[in-house]
Amino acid sequence: MGKKASDPIVLDGDGELESYLRTNHSVYMDVEGKSYYLTDVNDHYWRVQDTEQLNDKGHYVDVSEPVATVSDFMRTPAIGERSIADYVGVATFYPSVKA
Repeated sequence: MGKKASDPIVLDGDGELESYLRTNHSVYMDVEGKSYYLTDVNDHYWRVQDTEQLNDKGHYVDVSEPVATVSDFMRTPAIGERSIADYVGVATFYPSVKA
């Protein structure tokens, strides 16, 4: 789990976000007053985590079901009824940087 960078990145379409995730494996997404961590687990599956909720180990809590591929992750409902692709263009994305 990295820290949220202070400067946002510009990702204009869901194709750009998908490419970014394939390369960087994680990104923070701010939308509707909340912050989420989009990340993979050792390249095995993808998930959305709520940055305001921590488990007993101090890690963010998953708020989505695990999804096997980044392409499916982009289109599977992840936050309520909406997919990550639904948020591209309205959310602000931030790199995850090493602490």
